[in-house]
Amino acid sequence: MNQNMGTIVKTDAGSVEGYQNRGLYDFKGIPYAAPPVGKRRWLPPEAVEPWGGVRPAQSSATIAPQPTAQGSMLDQGLEAQPQNEDCLYLNIWTPGLDDARRPVMFWIHGGGFTGGSGSAPMYKGSRLAARGSVVVVTINYRLGSLGFLNLNEVTGGKIPSTGNEGLLDQVAALEWVHNNIASFGGDPGNVTIFGESAGGMSVGCQMALPKATGLFQKAIAQSGAGHSVRPLNEAVLVSEQFLDILNVRPDDIDALRSIPVERLLAAQQELNARTQALGLLGGLTLRPVIDGDIMPSLPLDAVKEGLTGQIPIIVGTNLDEWKMFGARNPEMQKMDEGTLIQRLQRILPGVDVESLTQTYRKALTRRGVPNPPVDIMTAIQTDQIFRIPAIRLVEAHQGQGQSAYNYLFTWPSPALGGAMGAHHALELGFLFGNYGEGWGGSGPAADALSRSMQDAWLAFARNGDPSCDSIGQWPTYGQDRATMILNAECQVENAPYEEERRAWDSIKNEVLGS
Repeated sequence: MNQNMGTIVKTDAGSVEGYQNRGLYDFKGIPYAAPPVGKRRWLPPEAVEPWGGVRPAQSSATIAPQPTAQGSMLDQGLEAQPQNEDCLYLNIWTPGLDDARRPVMFWIHGGGFTGGSGSAPMYKGSRLAARGSVVVVTINYRLGSLGFLNLNEVTGGKIPSTGNEGLLDQVAALEWVHNNIASFGGDPGNVTIFGESAGGMSVGCQMALPKATGLFQKAIAQSGAGHSVRPLNEAVLVSEQFLDILNVRPDDIDALRSIPVERLLAAQQELNARTQALGLLGGLTLRPVIDGDIMPSLPLDAVKEGLTGQIPIIVGTNLDEWKMFGARNPEMQKMDEGTLIQRLQRILPGVDVESLTQTYRKALTRRGVPNPPVDIMTAIQTDQIFRIPAIRLVEAHQGQGQSAYNYLFTWPSPALGGAMGAHHALELGFLFGNYGEGWGGSGPAADALSRSMQDAWLAFARNGDPSCDSIGQWPTYGQDRATMILNAECQVENAPYEEERRAWDSIKNEVLGS
């Protein structure tokens, strides 16, 4: 790393020292809230305690406790990052420490609400910051049982956690940006939140959180939308099972606050199996909760009711999202027709899954795509968890007279002979400019796709419209269902994959999302 200059900036809690690197100023590991440890465990984030002198901000801080990396591309680099409950830190890349008031891009990482970090190498913000003259901020937030476990009901309010503490961490980081980012060359009145997977789901949630109102002006949700939350009654069932696994009484507050993190993580693993046995839908056992206070309603409903204000949005998905998950499940590859139907009946209760299966088989056949049971399952789960929730969020926002843009990322990964297609998270390398280091591929076409994505996201951050020279005119979604296809040559298509989309028209929101 070419570090050639120390840089000191004053924040509202004290001064921090970053460094200058290749024309950018980097700051890493800045605390945006007090450590959520001891009696603060499971409580909303509290203000940072001021410090004297100058705090070093030249290396990443500890990340939220999480299970051992599982080997997916989202886990790259996580094994080298130390974990600790003291994890509420953010990182900044900025072209200048002046009063230029640049657009701010605020990244929320994915990882199923149980993994990931804002300091993962994949999310290095230097390329975006340099290309678009924007300030890029990435954050950590509490994960798993420490960030998304509702204990208020089972403890009778003695631990008043709603199950949305991880979301409240994100709000606290946005408040920090509002109060401090001008000192880093950013505009606190022009903040775009963007995130992928659980980060995209977090974006959808933040649009519905009253506490986040006014803290951002634009939103981009990648492979995540406004469905992946738990109703309160289910969240209570989850917390009851969790305490049973831990063998801790709900009224033993001291015991709960002193349980070692390693034991909490082990209990999370068992919790996943238990919730499946209880018949709770979705693969994300720990997720945000509709508690009636922090999150008053399903985010999608909040959008439909016009509660999100004047916020332009981009929402989109990848064509083959589920291939990344199915590839790690040997049973998926051996699936026959009977197993396909049985599994779909379990995850889509009340849906005519045989008719749905036939719709997808016919559509894939017409496009010349192989359609054994595993590919049918992959296509349906991609749409159930990602694409249909994204489209419904776009439709709801557009229905309120707001600007809403939709995309479909179709660039296929060259990995494994192309078997992974345009899988989950593949677009991240092109957005952050590190596609050649992973599964994205390389060459002039890959370079062009990366330029187009970056320029569109940067244009949107500047003025709320992703149209730009490299990607061309990007119309809002509208009645034509205009969708930007992101590939070697980006182009707008009206109503792509419409036959599959229509198949979900009569299917309720309750079975959508993770």
